[in-house]
Amino acid sequence: MDLAQSLRAFQRVVELGGFTRAAESLGLPKASVSIAVQQLEARLGTQLLHRTTRRVQATADGRAFYQRSRDVLADMEELQAMFQTEGRQLRGRLRVDMGSGMARAFVLPQLPAFLAAHPQLEIELSATDRLVDVVREGFDCVLRGGHPQDSALVARTLGSMRIVNCASPAYLAQRGVPRSLEDLADHALVHYVSTLGQRSAGFEYRSGGEYRLLPMGGAVTVNNVEAYHAAALAGLGIIQVPLLSVRQALAQGTLVEVVPELVAEPMPLTLLYAQRRHLPQRVRVFMDWLAELLAPHLDPPLR
Repeated sequence: MDLAQSLRAFQRVVELGGFTRAAESLGLPKASVSIAVQQLEARLGTQLLHRTTRRVQATADGRAFYQRSRDVLADMEELQAMFQTEGRQLRGRLRVDMGSGMARAFVLPQLPAFLAAHPQLEIELSATDRLVDVVREGFDCVLRGGHPQDSALVARTLGSMRIVNCASPAYLAQRGVPRSLEDLADHALVHYVSTLGQRSAGFEYRSGGEYRLLPMGGAVTVNNVEAYHAAALAGLGIIQVPLLSVRQALAQGTLVEVVPELVAEPMPLTLLYAQRRHLPQRVRVFMDWLAELLAPHLDPPLR
């Protein structure tokens, strides 16, 4: 392997915690990845990885080298781009993550046009509600709703999403249409948590200039956005979701907005990516495309 390939192999071992998974992600034999890392260690004169039968972990030197090597590879890509002729196609692989609903409704339907414009690109798209580890799992960028939790990542806020309260016509026919906060005492909430076993926050609403939470009953708790929508469609209770994700259901009448005056806090939609001095051009282009694609569906960013 050349130096760039060896650096990529080392980075994947660190990110995935093992040689086997790193080799699979790169499409290389495990032995080739192992030899590449050994050669790096010999060239640098230091141990980059702690190896045990159960896991592989970066040493202190390895962690420092990992961070620097990401910048080095990004710099190499930038240098190559400096001498590309105008109109030269972007190439390489992008690994991105976003919620399953966002991928299904907005991104995947438009992705053929993006790839037609950049036929040398390959995209690995993870569609999950799980909070992935951007650095460890090797993602170029992730698209997430809500306030970013990891201050080590760069956050590019695309806008905010209005939240609406919805229920199915069948549910409202059985339980009645709530008209006020007090009416919610006789209703069920479909509870959403990131990890099953956590306690649901309850129904969020604005009162007196601040957002509050009302504990509500409900027989169903889910940890997936698609299941959350499906539960509401099945008549299991009220949900609080971004308007853009249920606009079609509201137009078709399969969901109905309720107590619109009890608004939850708008949810920011943010692109997150790892700190690096230079982003590869393919990552910048993809993020700009996402921002343009979603702009018509978003309100201005929260202040």
